[in-house]
Amino acid sequence: MRVKVHHEGINILIVTLIALLAINLPLWLWGKHPVVATVCTVVSAVLYLSVVNFFRSPRRAFKGDPKNAVVSSADGKVVALEETYEGEYLHGKAVQISVFMTVFNVHANWFPVDGEVIYTKHHSGRFQAAWLPKSSTDNERSTVVIRTPEGQLVVVRQIAGAIARRIVTYAHPGIEASIEDHMGFIKFGSRVDIFVPVGSEILVKLGDHTTGGVTQVAKLKPTEK
Repeated sequence: MRVKVHHEGINILIVTLIALLAINLPLWLWGKHPVVATVCTVVSAVLYLSVVNFFRSPRRAFKGDPKNAVVSSADGKVVALEETYEGEYLHGKAVQISVFMTVFNVHANWFPVDGEVIYTKHHSGRFQAAWLPKSSTDNERSTVVIRTPEGQLVVVRQIAGAIARRIVTYAHPGIEASIEDHMGFIKFGSRVDIFVPVGSEILVKLGDHTTGGVTQVAKLKPTEK
């Protein structure tokens, strides 16, 4: 599994590096306290490596059969798994699978299914803790709807949290969605909800940890022909 830095983090990493150099260089060039300079450099290095770690972007490939497969869009922990009402696009019941990301997880988001993107919409909102149930409808969020090759609809929603302040969504209506492609990125946060049709086989349980683009979370019920 190869890892690179996600392009969403390049500017932040450059600015952070310049700022840390501006702080540390004067301490070494003109400072009179080597211990202070050493401590500051070590702290700066740890901070910078943490930011690099946050923006890592591993290359991944789903190993299973993509037909009717629903794959986790994010790294993290399953915090919600229930039948609920999806009122933005489906206007009906669906099974909601929610994965919460900490600052230590990869924050790139993958398409959960193969198919065609037929709807996208960004919503302004609050920045309350992403594990709260109301964050799915109250927080800053972006919704993407994908129609699978078999004609089933899957809704995926990127949700900002208490720390997250920017959601990036690459999807737009008309493009082809692939399990192996990035759907977007959430900077410094926080949760992704996937809504699948009632009757789908759910392959995870509460508390499970998922790997985006790799862990299959559900299998869609085959459509009757």
